[in-house]
Amino acid sequence: MKTPRAVKARAAWLLVATFLVAVAGLIYELIAATLSSYLLGDSVRQFSLVIGVFLSAMGVGAWLSRFVTDAFSGFVWAQILLGIVGGFMAPGLFLNYAWMGQVALPLYAALISIGILSGMEIPLIARVLEQIGALKFRFENVLSVDYIGALVASLAFPLLVIPHLGLMSASLTFGALNLAVAGLSLLAFRDWATRGQVAVWVLAFTATLGALWQSERLVSITEAELFEDDIVLSEATPYQQITVTRYRDRVRLFLNHSIQFDSLDEHRYHEPLVHPAMALAPRRGNVLILGGGDGMAAREVLRYGDVQAVTLVDLDPRVTELFRDHPELSSLNDTALRDPRVTIVNDDAWKFLERDTRLYDVIIIDLPDPKSIALSRLYTRQFYGLLAERLSGQGVFATQAGSPFFARQAFWSVVETLEASRNPQRPGQGMYAVPYHSYVPSFGEWGFVLAGIEPFRDRRITMPEGLSYLDDDVWQAAQVFGADTDRIEAEPNTLQSHALIGYYLDGWDYWFR
Repeated sequence: MKTPRAVKARAAWLLVATFLVAVAGLIYELIAATLSSYLLGDSVRQFSLVIGVFLSAMGVGAWLSRFVTDAFSGFVWAQILLGIVGGFMAPGLFLNYAWMGQVALPLYAALISIGILSGMEIPLIARVLEQIGALKFRFENVLSVDYIGALVASLAFPLLVIPHLGLMSASLTFGALNLAVAGLSLLAFRDWATRGQVAVWVLAFTATLGALWQSERLVSITEAELFEDDIVLSEATPYQQITVTRYRDRVRLFLNHSIQFDSLDEHRYHEPLVHPAMALAPRRGNVLILGGGDGMAAREVLRYGDVQAVTLVDLDPRVTELFRDHPELSSLNDTALRDPRVTIVNDDAWKFLERDTRLYDVIIIDLPDPKSIALSRLYTRQFYGLLAERLSGQGVFATQAGSPFFARQAFWSVVETLEASRNPQRPGQGMYAVPYHSYVPSFGEWGFVLAGIEPFRDRRITMPEGLSYLDDDVWQAAQVFGADTDRIEAEPNTLQSHALIGYYLDGWDYWFR
């Protein structure tokens, strides 16, 4: 018979365990959602699927817990299995993706397993509390501690876990946490523990700590398989995974494992993005760049001697810091981000435009593709209307608009959206848009749209000296589309419809899935 003090100590430990397993469970869910958005794309869809599947699996686990005859033994085994499956989830998925190219099936298999095991925890803990006679520790107390743990995990994940651990180490760390809960539970209830449980726990905990100790090597092995070239830099930020690779003089940037530029051909992207707008603008004194944290667009803008000020707005401060301060990376943009005329603002593009009251002669939009609602909103009529209010009287802006070949309907949806967006100088009319394209070997056929609140009367332009690709003849040809890329019917993109996401995903899925 245990003394009241011993019962109280055990009950207190079970509430602490509830908090810890709640933190670990939600961290696994967030890791799975982040991994699926990194590797499968469309963060909104993936987060929604992960949350739905995880919660459903928890419901199944809660129901299955009634068939566990020994509540304490069931809880310990659940923690050991969670430590193994959850801890090795990220390393296993990354390695599987690198070697087999498969992620969806193993990811959701791991997610369902973790969800079922997590769903069993609270009912089993409540039964153990009842068995030890902890009558004053009511079931609602267990639930309250569980919810507090979930809150702590949701705050810690973007602020601490990802910036300081990364996905692979985070998965192993919280796997070790589940195993630590199992080990301490075996210690606290040592008269209930079995030798088999202790032996399996020792093996699992040793393997997890060993993998955690070798996590940097695991990351290196995975990235060596995922990327063709040597890894110069790999870093997780609260916003994305940054990877820079190099082969001889060739440098490539990947964000969330998607290529952003290749130093061999990036000029075929950045020159068409920047120079038509800069050359057609009557004035170029004040320029705004949205996105473009790598500084390549800023480099092209600064070729014009009459540019007085450039404001570059990019969400991730680590990207702009790297391309401003890293010697090898800053050389790619000719140290443009250190130019005294350039002001860097790390902020969301929409929020910046809402607060900003300045007018700009040229606006360059170098934002990621609209593969999620968070990005699609930056391609809507409402956003372009806000953008038009920041243009000077004869101002010009240009945006990257995806591939008119691989995602044809998405490209023409961007054009439709611009033409349907509010023109502040011509009430009742939309803006004037000029679509054009360029072949970039790293991306394929790529599209851009030039837009303004006044029509472009003369489309012949004079380029600055020193360009590697673009001249007036190339510019004229860029405005001609072939039969397989020419304009087709597409709806404009709005905050209500987000038609662009469907067009974008359907287009790329048709070619590559």
